[in-house]
Amino acid sequence: MAAPSSTTAPSPKHIVIVGAGIIGSTSAYYLSRHAGFDPARDSITLLEATEVAGGASGKAGGLLALWAFPACIVPLSYRLHRELAETHGGDRRWGYRAVDCAGVECRGRSVTPRARAGRETGGLLSGGGSEGLRKRSKEAAELLEKAGVPADLDWIVPESVVAYEAMGTPENTAQVHPYLFTTSMAELAEEKGVKIVIGSAMKILQSASDTGRVEGVEYKDGNEDGSIHTLPATHVVLSAGPWTPSVWKKVPISGSKAYSVTIRPTRPVSAYAIFTQLELPRDFDEVRGDVTKRRSKGHARLVTPEIYARPNNEVYACYGFGGEDDLPARTALVSVEEQRCQDIVDFVGSISDELRDGEVTGRQACYLPNVSTGGGPIIGETNVKGLFIAAGHTCWGIQNGPGTGKLISEIIWEGSAKSANISSLNPKKFGF
Repeated sequence: MAAPSSTTAPSPKHIVIVGAGIIGSTSAYYLSRHAGFDPARDSITLLEATEVAGGASGKAGGLLALWAFPACIVPLSYRLHRELAETHGGDRRWGYRAVDCAGVECRGRSVTPRARAGRETGGLLSGGGSEGLRKRSKEAAELLEKAGVPADLDWIVPESVVAYEAMGTPENTAQVHPYLFTTSMAELAEEKGVKIVIGSAMKILQSASDTGRVEGVEYKDGNEDGSIHTLPATHVVLSAGPWTPSVWKKVPISGSKAYSVTIRPTRPVSAYAIFTQLELPRDFDEVRGDVTKRRSKGHARLVTPEIYARPNNEVYACYGFGGEDDLPARTALVSVEEQRCQDIVDFVGSISDELRDGEVTGRQACYLPNVSTGGGPIIGETNVKGLFIAAGHTCWGIQNGPGTGKLISEIIWEGSAKSANISSLNPKKFGF
C-alpha cells in the first residue's frame, strides 16, 4: 500500500504596503485577489502617511498609452486597465475612456485680465469669444483642415496652430481620472480584506540574523498623539513614490515638482490629450502685468503645457517649471504657488477660448518619482529577504499601476513575475 502523501500548509503571510498612491493601491488590489491569499490566514495592510491618492496619484493627468514606457510592462498594464474598467464599471466610476492624442505646435496670444473674461483678446489674434467663433466657423474649419487638425478638435484657436502631429488614437490611447481610479482600487482592495492604516512609515525592522529578513514596519500614528507602533510583516512593499528613500535610504529615487490646474470649459470639448509646444508672444508677461519674470527684450518664450480633456466637462492642464523646492515630509505639506497655476491657465488660454473663458476649478502641485540613476521603474525583491520595491514610475505611474500591482502579487504569491519579463527593472540591477 502506498504511503499517504503529505502536504505542508503554507506559512501565513503578513504583507505591509507602504504608500497608498496608485502603485500601492493596485498592489493591494491584486494581492488581495490572488488565489494564494487566504484572509483567514494572511493579512495585507496598506500604510499611508496622509490619505489615499494624496500625492501625484491624485493630481496626475491620467493618460494611458500603448506607446508609453517601459515597453516591458506597458502592454500588460494597458490591457489590465481595460479589464478593470469592464469588471468594475470604470467608465462610470473613474472616467475610463479611449481618446485621441496629438502633438500641437502653436503660437499663443497675450492674455489680459479682460481677455480672460472673454471681452478682449490681445497679442497675435483679435476678436475671440464664443460669438466670434460662431461667426467665423467656416473660416475656422478651413484653417483647421489646412493645418491637418481634425475637425472635432475645434477648441484650439485655428489661427494659433503651426503644426499638428497625431501621436495616438482611441485604439492605443485612453485615460482615467487618477484620483477616482486610485481611490477605487483602494476601496476594492478593502472589500477583499485589505486594512488601510493612516501613519508615517519610519523604518523597516529586520531580524538580527545574517539574512536581515524583514520583520515589520515601525510607523508614527496619523492621529494627533503621534504614537509609535509596529506592524509585523513577512513581506514589505515600498511604493511611496518620491518618499520611498525616506523609509529605505538605498533606493535611488527623487522627486520633480509639477503644477496642474483643472478648468471647466465654456462648452464640452472633444476627447483629446494634447502635448503642446507653445510660443508665447514677446509681450506675454508684460501684458499680464507680471513683473516677476523678465526676459531679454525681443525674445519669445517656449513652453510645453499638456492638456487633457476629461469626461463631465473638465479639462486638466499641467506643466513642470523646474528648479523647485525640496521634497516636504509628506504629501499634505506640498506647497502650491498660485502664480505657477495662473501661468498654466494663461498658457492654455492663449490658444483656446473655451479654456481662457472657463472656470478654474482646481490649482495643485505634486512630485513625480524618478530613478536618479536613470531607467526604471524599480520593481521586485531587494537583497533583503522580504523587502520589495515598486517605485520610480515617473509620469507613467497611472498607466503602469495595474501592471506593477499584478506583477508584485505574482512575485509574492508565486515566487516570480509571470505576466511580463521585468528583469531590467530588478532592484538588484540598481545595486540593492
